[in-house]
Amino acid sequence: MTDPQTAAALAADRLALVGESTRHLLHTVSELKPEAVAEPSALPGWTRGHVLAHLARNADSLVNLLNGARTGTDIPQYASNEARDQEIEDGAPRPVDVQLADLEASDRRFAEAAALLPGEAWTADVRHRTGYVFPACDIPWKRLAEVEYHHVDLDAGYTPAHWPEAFAVAEFRRIAARLADAALPAVELVADDTEDRGAIGSGGPGLVVEGPVRALLAWLSGRSDGDGLQVHRGGVQLADGRAALPPLPPLG
Repeated sequence: MTDPQTAAALAADRLALVGESTRHLLHTVSELKPEAVAEPSALPGWTRGHVLAHLARNADSLVNLLNGARTGTDIPQYASNEARDQEIEDGAPRPVDVQLADLEASDRRFAEAAALLPGEAWTADVRHRTGYVFPACDIPWKRLAEVEYHHVDLDAGYTPAHWPEAFAVAEFRRIAARLADAALPAVELVADDTEDRGAIGSGGPGLVVEGPVRALLAWLSGRSDGDGLQVHRGGVQLADGRAALPPLPPLG
């Protein structure tokens, strides 16, 4: 994308989605009981405190990318992967009120850094912590994905059924496209509520998996074992469709 006006408008729309999703997240965290922070999240090996600490530090890491786009410098997202992991471990045991305050403060820093970007800066290239380069106007979407996926991972009442439709549809299309040529059995994906379709894998025999777009995304993103989906092979619906679904690579 090379048009600064278009990039800035796209970023503004995405920032509005981030704001709304963050408000829902903060409400969930505000209702957590004190002992909930130390309880397991839906992510193996992580407590809810780990998820909350990661969300706060992710916001700050994206501030680094926003500042890099604004100043034209290559500011790393994190000092190092080791430093990232240590910050999450250090932040995980904090009381829920401290976690909430940290989330609120890091969200403000993210919003303030985004507000400082002139239109042309949204077209600047920034570098993800894993090394790939992407335009700055995608930073708000990356924050949106972190908030929406990890809100579900908190395992505190927010489920894939709560995902905004615009988020679910866009992520369904993105992940399906990424897995289109993956070394997987062929699976045709049919969203029966939005009429979106996709296909992943290339091997056979093929499956047809049908259901709401949010349920499809939950499976594609590793947030579900296929609950709520109908699985067909050769035109016949399988009685235990979830057992037929292939394992998927981790969400990138």
